[in-house]
Amino acid sequence: MTAEGKNPVNVAVSGASGQISYSLLFRIASGDVFGKDTPVHLRLLDIPQAVSAAQGVAMELFDAAFPLVTGITVTDKAEEAFEDAQAVFLVGSKPRGKGEERSDLLAANGKIFGPQGKAINDHAAKDVRVLVVGNPANTNCLIAKASAPDIPANHFTAMTRLDHNRSLAQLSDKLGAPVKDFAKMTVWGNHSATQFPDVTYATVNGESVADKVDEKWLADEFRPRVAKRGAEIIEVRGKSSAASAASAAIDHMRDWFAGTPEGDWVSVSLPSDGSYGIDEGLVASVPCRSVNGEWEVVKDLEISDAQRKLIDANVEELRNEKKIVEDSGLI
Repeated sequence: MTAEGKNPVNVAVSGASGQISYSLLFRIASGDVFGKDTPVHLRLLDIPQAVSAAQGVAMELFDAAFPLVTGITVTDKAEEAFEDAQAVFLVGSKPRGKGEERSDLLAANGKIFGPQGKAINDHAAKDVRVLVVGNPANTNCLIAKASAPDIPANHFTAMTRLDHNRSLAQLSDKLGAPVKDFAKMTVWGNHSATQFPDVTYATVNGESVADKVDEKWLADEFRPRVAKRGAEIIEVRGKSSAASAASAAIDHMRDWFAGTPEGDWVSVSLPSDGSYGIDEGLVASVPCRSVNGEWEVVKDLEISDAQRKLIDANVEELRNEKKIVEDSGLI
């Protein structure tokens, strides 16, 4: 226990030498997730050939002299990284190669996330909270969860918060209101081009967003731009959207531990309980509130035929991804 009277939170981050983690780790170390009075022990996990680079990141974290950091571990062994971990960010994944089929991508990532899920099951704290950032995040999360039967299923999540934040930013720009004035934005489904950013329930200063924007703008500009924003950034920047992804991961885990604001919800991909016609067990994004450290699905929202069609397209895509990993023996 530290002098401040709080035990440090053990935080594991995979793909620790990568661009997203480079932004993420410094935010965790500065207290942006667990609070400015909560110490952290950082566990940096990477593949053997990247451990040296991860050690360089650890050296920078050390040199920054963060008061909250009680220790930094660098390893290529998942068992060591996840030992007693209370929060895990699974950032490292295999990117899609040129000409590679999605089935090949899913199979390759299954060989990463299956063993990591087992290591979490066997070594992490039993109330560990896991966020899968590495794409294809939803099905990578499904694979990891399947390998961790002793961990509550809803403690495995995939990140839709980046899509959620992108949606808020686009609405803020369109309507000329600060992001903080918006509430109840929802992104349904998969973190893919199929995703459905939905303003049906969203409000700005308590007023309906849907009443302030037209369907043509939503269909032709808003939804495609949110879904394809990552590709747009790569085209402009020449690199993927690392800092905004790290920021979204921070938002997701902070809200999970600290709770969502009163009267609002956020978009979270987690194993479905069957709500909204999403097959039980599929990892899909739905509106959630965080209450006492647990995600709770916002229930009984009315779904129109137009919404149903867009949600169903995501369900079908996730079913197909699940079948691929089932056929590959990954779950």
